[in-house]
Amino acid sequence: MRNKLRNIGIIAHVDAGKTTTTERILYFTGKSHRVGDVHDGNTVMDYDPQERERGITINSAATTVFWKSHQINVIDTPGHIDFNIEVNRSLRVLDGAVVVFDGVAGVEPQTETNWRLADKYHVPRIAFINKLDRVGADFLRVVEMIRLRLGVVPLVLQLPIGSESGFRGVIDLVREVAIIWKSDHAEDGFIEEAIPLELEEAARVWRARLIETVADQDDAVLAAYLDGRAIDAAALTACVRKGTIAGAFVPVLGGSAFKNKGVEPLLDAVVAYLPSPDEAHTEIPSDANGPLAALAFKVARDDHGSLTFVRIYRGRLAPGTQVLNASTGERERIARLYQVHADKKQEIESAQAGDIIGVSGLKEVVTGNTLSALDHPIVLEKIVIPEPVIDVAIEPRGAADQQNLARALAGLLREDPTLHIRHDEESGQTILSGMGELQLEVSLRKLLDVYGVAIQTGRPQVAYRETITRSEEVRYVHKKQSGGPGQFAEVQFLLEPLERGSGLVFESRIVGGTVPREFIPGVEAGVRNSAKVGGLGGFPVVDLKVTLVDGSFHERDSSTLAFEHAAAAAFRQGSSAAGPQLLEPVMAVEVITSADHVGDVIGDLNRRRGLIRSQDERSNAFVIDADVPLKEMFGYIGSLRALTSGRAQYSMQFSHYAPAPARILGEALAA
Repeated sequence: MRNKLRNIGIIAHVDAGKTTTTERILYFTGKSHRVGDVHDGNTVMDYDPQERERGITINSAATTVFWKSHQINVIDTPGHIDFNIEVNRSLRVLDGAVVVFDGVAGVEPQTETNWRLADKYHVPRIAFINKLDRVGADFLRVVEMIRLRLGVVPLVLQLPIGSESGFRGVIDLVREVAIIWKSDHAEDGFIEEAIPLELEEAARVWRARLIETVADQDDAVLAAYLDGRAIDAAALTACVRKGTIAGAFVPVLGGSAFKNKGVEPLLDAVVAYLPSPDEAHTEIPSDANGPLAALAFKVARDDHGSLTFVRIYRGRLAPGTQVLNASTGERERIARLYQVHADKKQEIESAQAGDIIGVSGLKEVVTGNTLSALDHPIVLEKIVIPEPVIDVAIEPRGAADQQNLARALAGLLREDPTLHIRHDEESGQTILSGMGELQLEVSLRKLLDVYGVAIQTGRPQVAYRETITRSEEVRYVHKKQSGGPGQFAEVQFLLEPLERGSGLVFESRIVGGTVPREFIPGVEAGVRNSAKVGGLGGFPVVDLKVTLVDGSFHERDSSTLAFEHAAAAAFRQGSSAAGPQLLEPVMAVEVITSADHVGDVIGDLNRRRGLIRSQDERSNAFVIDADVPLKEMFGYIGSLRALTSGRAQYSMQFSHYAPAPARILGEALAA
């Protein structure tokens, strides 16, 4: 039954405890018979050798568990910003999410990024405040951070019993009972008892707040609340569910996944408050009997080729079915269907609307493609892929590697769409671009470990961009006569700067046929191809609008190719005259350090051309937020450790492109 199905993701900032929480979910649902530990490198979900070696999640991993007659499809996602595409494409196909917060650190940068992605895809959430056993953990402080930083209404459903090392249970405000874990051992379980006397008043106050927040979800409950009548747990649960699915508020629970406390109530909350596929916000209604509509959201390599992860929104799938890749117009054939559990898979005979499955046999499908019935094509909303900000030059070590490199790179790009490849005409090198140093390091290691290709690499380079600073009109005539048919095309452009992040916008204002309609696609192609290599430093040109305002053609000598040549030359001429400017990627950096090293950290960030945005005290540490050019952040971890005797940590993510100082252009060209 579809109402007994939940498709959820586990998302958070790195080190908040996502994978540990997922491992405990596997244990308490009976999917795994031992408790995996990230530090011991024996987790089920982090099965990739690099994940176990580094102690972080790199790939999103799927599994299916059962809890109280409900099927829960779970995707554990990475917390590191370099692998945020895994969170992005997972949230695109999920119906709900559990957001894990560190009970000490609270709302961290990557949590905010993931939260905004969940907002974009209208994914209802439950907040799980983890690590309440740690020194400095403060449940209510994190609740307030959720309210202020994320701009939502946190709905407190539990209160912790005990704090830090004395944390031993939670008060269930809906059912008005205390849940006490017998020990830190998973097999010992918990007991339910009356709320401790010293916490009765706090429980009464917070339950009143809970009822006040959810009462307007149901007229009968609202009437009872206004009349001062008691409201039972079942009615309260129904209100919480309705408001959670509508996005009116976010239920908040607490625990310590590592100490095996809080996971069973969290599973209860997933079942009680997060939507089934029929209730979720989707582009099309979930209907198992309608024509097929499914989204391919991830391609992974396995021992038998590739496995495509698919969310079915409508219709059914079975082995042998022919489907249409509506995004490309090509037909594909389904070979086998699988229910996936981390790196293992179980073959199944069919799947239907609401299911998330693995599919083999799809040869040309990539992330974001829509699969539909042959006679009912439909294209679902795509997954937005961010632009890379860092480059590394690669070349094969030997002749055998040369032959296999192209195949290996194609495989890498199919698995991770945030990776880009281009060929540098001047140096003859292959340039691999990505979201960060760690992502590139992991990808290059995979070339050797998975694809068997040995390579040599250059030093990572910043992915600069170019733009223009003023408007410019340019007219260009392309005329060529060398025996046989000639070439003629004339174009007139208006180039205008746009806001950061706008990309390149092309528009035609041609009226009266001065440039025939069939040649305009050639004009746009010429502009976009020319914009890939700017005249300032050979970097892509962005954040401008190119408007075709006039032109002329020759009845016999004009062609699409001629207009493409004219447009490319006109763009080069116009962009060079429009005040070209170099742009560099700027990172949002968060540094957490002890009080005695704050001055040293800020001074170092200033020397790196950093702009300090805020400085806040968090528990027994200080948090410094700054915008720093990516160029200045290479090797930062070593410097930070030296400055703080290894006591500080940092995270960063791409923020925006900004104009670079003049000297940076010379350094970029010399690199």
